[in-house]
Amino acid sequence: MRVARELIDEIVAHAREDLPNECCGLIAGRDGVAEVVHPVENAAKSPLRFQMNPQGQYDAWKAIEDAGMEFLAIYHSHTKTTAYPSQTDLNESVAWPEQMYVIVSLADPEAPEVKGYWLKEQTIADAELDIS
Repeated sequence: MRVARELIDEIVAHAREDLPNECCGLIAGRDGVAEVVHPVENAAKSPLRFQMNPQGQYDAWKAIEDAGMEFLAIYHSHTKTTAYPSQTDLNESVAWPEQMYVIVSLADPEAPEVKGYWLKEQTIADAELDIS
């Protein structure tokens, strides 16, 4: 997925705003190019996991559909650990096995780390995330 630096900056800002809890949301676009970020409230309100607020998730889906875009990725933050899927992330990915997962780490608040992954059948594979 290709994503502009400005959209990554939006995701990082969302992660910082939701501290001490994880943030979450959806990324949408066309033909593998991200065009918009849809922040969704973390209903779990936890620094260790995320659970998208059902109404917020529905509203994001509707906005994506209404704009004629594709749902490209789920994003969330890690507040104290690296930008690598946790066992919880892996376990909960069964609901979205075909989606890219983008993780932003705030372990070093001055140098956020953003990476993409495919999580399928309890395996983790790096996903190409072209930030330009």
